[in-house]
Amino acid sequence: MAARVGSYLARWTVFVPIIAVVALVFTWGRDLPSVVVVVAACLLGGAVLAAVHHAEVVAHRVGEPFGSLVLAVAVTIIEVALIVTLMISGGEKAQSLARDTVFAAVMITCNGLLGISLLVGALRRHVAVFNAEGTGGAFATVATIATLSLVVPSFTTSRPGPQFSPAQLAFAAVSSLALYLLFVTVQTRRHRDYFLPITSSGKVIDVEEHLDPPSGRLALASLGVLMVALIAVVGLAKGVSPSIESGVESIGLPPGVVGVVIALLVLLPETIAAVRAAARDRVQTSLNLAVGSAMASIGLTIPAIAIAMIWLDGPLLLGLGGTQMVLLALTVVVGTLTIVPGRANVLQGGVHLALMAAFLFLAASP
Repeated sequence: MAARVGSYLARWTVFVPIIAVVALVFTWGRDLPSVVVVVAACLLGGAVLAAVHHAEVVAHRVGEPFGSLVLAVAVTIIEVALIVTLMISGGEKAQSLARDTVFAAVMITCNGLLGISLLVGALRRHVAVFNAEGTGGAFATVATIATLSLVVPSFTTSRPGPQFSPAQLAFAAVSSLALYLLFVTVQTRRHRDYFLPITSSGKVIDVEEHLDPPSGRLALASLGVLMVALIAVVGLAKGVSPSIESGVESIGLPPGVVGVVIALLVLLPETIAAVRAAARDRVQTSLNLAVGSAMASIGLTIPAIAIAMIWLDGPLLLGLGGTQMVLLALTVVVGTLTIVPGRANVLQGGVHLALMAAFLFLAASP
């Protein structure tokens, strides 16, 4: 066992995240020259691939849906910490940072991640099969908390502009967290079978068939390295963001595009993990990652921001604009029609990817 752990620690998937974190320590909060930005971007890519590997090791040990939950929650917790850190730095851009980040995460996961997972699964088996009961309940929860947190503030009258009063923000935070915890209970305890991969005949697949699960020690080691890799991913994404912002400004794109690019970078580990699962005919695992990540992003971010607003100054703009509301509403309608049958082909995957493309285009050309 000691030799096995020693060989495990010698893998590139372990030392690349460590090097990335060391680089993060030396580059945090500094203006980076172009050469350093390129090195940081390479380390960022390596940390993403390492995070996917370790997430799969943990998932193989604990099984579904716990594996998907571990990756989604880990990414979201670190993402929330990054948002709060940026908001503490202040500035006018910080007022809408939480809204822009959460909305981007919802659109990327519920359209981009879900669409490419269905497309890969359908290309492999002609029809992608999943459990509509579990995925449908999760998607309904995402639609509910997204509406309460991002749409309702645009219509309340207690405060001017698209923002909540303190009491309204507290209600939205408690509701979001309560619904997320209820979902986790249903997913992991009461109705775990709703979130397990199924075959085209509807048979539940509860075990990995091709490999023995890793030992508990190796799984714990992977969990630790996973957290290190995710810290490196989010931190380096922030580190290269000034260069991204400069590039965005130089080609005349809106400042909001920076948030979208950062969200895409942060969600890379989940995206790669979801595509790999779909390619192995585990579409349900992919959808657990997609919808679960969207839910974690809202259900954990809004309560954290509500607490942070106790000591942060300035307004918190949560309400979406008209164009964003239309995209969110269309996503909910199309997503419902996709999920209800429990089967999807390349058309449904293509429609969601088209919505993702529309979101990216309108972010660049509002």
